[in-house]
Amino acid sequence: MSTLSNLLAEHTKLSGAAVDHLQLVVAEWQLLSDLSFADFLMWVPLDEDDFLCVAQVRPTTAPTSHPDDRVTSVASGADHPQLRRALTEARICREEDPRWHLGVPVRRETIPVVLGDEVVAVLSRDTNLAVPRVPSPLEISYLGSAADLCQMISDGSFPTAEPTPGVHTSPRVGDGFIRLDPAGAVVFASPNALSAFHRMGHDTDLVGGNLALLARGLIDDPFDAGEVVQRIRTALDGDPSMRIEAEARGAAVLFRALPLRPRGKAAGALVLVRDVTEVRRRDRALMSKDATIREIHHRVKNNLQTVAALLRLQARRSSNPEAQFVLDESVRRVTSIALVHETLSMSVDERADFDDIVDRVMPVMGDVAAADTKVVVRRAGKFGVLSAELATPLVMVITELVQNAFEHGFAPGTDGYVHVDVQRSAKWLDVVVWDDGIGLPSGFSLERTDRLGLQIVRTLVESELQGSLSLRRRTPQGTEAVLRVPLRRR
Repeated sequence: MSTLSNLLAEHTKLSGAAVDHLQLVVAEWQLLSDLSFADFLMWVPLDEDDFLCVAQVRPTTAPTSHPDDRVTSVASGADHPQLRRALTEARICREEDPRWHLGVPVRRETIPVVLGDEVVAVLSRDTNLAVPRVPSPLEISYLGSAADLCQMISDGSFPTAEPTPGVHTSPRVGDGFIRLDPAGAVVFASPNALSAFHRMGHDTDLVGGNLALLARGLIDDPFDAGEVVQRIRTALDGDPSMRIEAEARGAAVLFRALPLRPRGKAAGALVLVRDVTEVRRRDRALMSKDATIREIHHRVKNNLQTVAALLRLQARRSSNPEAQFVLDESVRRVTSIALVHETLSMSVDERADFDDIVDRVMPVMGDVAAADTKVVVRRAGKFGVLSAELATPLVMVITELVQNAFEHGFAPGTDGYVHVDVQRSAKWLDVVVWDDGIGLPSGFSLERTDRLGLQIVRTLVESELQGSLSLRRRTPQGTEAVLRVPLRRR
């Protein structure tokens, strides 16, 4: 599959942070395409000359420049020198003369995608010149806002990772577009934006009015009104804000405010609005299904905690040390799975913050370490958000490897460290669990070991995670377990 993450994994060595940033750009660029009346293509360098197209978006506000699919196509630097110029000079480059593509005259502009001090990709903004456009107030406002946002991409200030919003339907340009000046006054409002405000009870033009104050006077709930005002003002101050939904006179309207600060200078804000009254009516029919799934995870978590409590009670009543040890290990395993279901019970998309899960499991590991041995667990790197099908077996594997280091890596009465090092790329999740203990015994083989924990790990890695695992001595001392898990499921 030629998805963005797959293409980046196969053809680049970009870091996980760079891949995440490009995903954010793609999440936002339908807005850019519609405002620009132009196609956008994302290019990454293959070598010193060629560039690969890894993503494409077409405008809904104008005819496309590329009726053909350009993803996986290669452009040479000789034919498209502005791609290399944008990459090396880290600035927006424009072609003076249009090019012809499939009988269509196309003007190309290249925009460097900057993350920190590095250009991680180049966007090309390709405009179809076959259809003449009348410079109406709407077009002028659209193009002006698009120019500001493109400059912010080149500056490295757009897009930013917003806090996860409670509302997941994003307004589009065609739903309703409002441009504000730096003082918060409306400079332009599209017809659909006017219609949305009319349904909220505003019966005059918006231009010239202070949008925050207008919204405060229309929205029914004072708290929601205050939130909308705050988010508009936050955007005017240069910070991104979450999307928010508010109701007025029975109409539900979604707001999203974006700061416009090209080259760091305040240029106002862009506010998108969408009348979602009918959408919310349909969403209520789906809410019960999502609530049912979360309730199932909650009940599974409760049942697993009950099982763990019964096993813990049985272990305390047992006089056989070997039986107590086996029961304690079972409690740990069941508890780690219960933590995954507890996290999923609070998720809306069957995905879990795995760093939070690991940080809650690690103290449990320390509790079962030998009383005369002081071992400290440290984690470096981030797992990130993982799907439910990956999180459940992975938490078992990590806990078993850490527990194995506790039990077999240190001589009685000695102190030491167990490290969990994580690296995540677009394609792989690499985890190394290592200690500074006594190392593996002579002749140890992961394939022939009779340790139940390692047998469980091997089974989960091969059958559930479809990954690879190796155990080896670490120089100058200790043991390391090297785990590699594909993030793309086969």
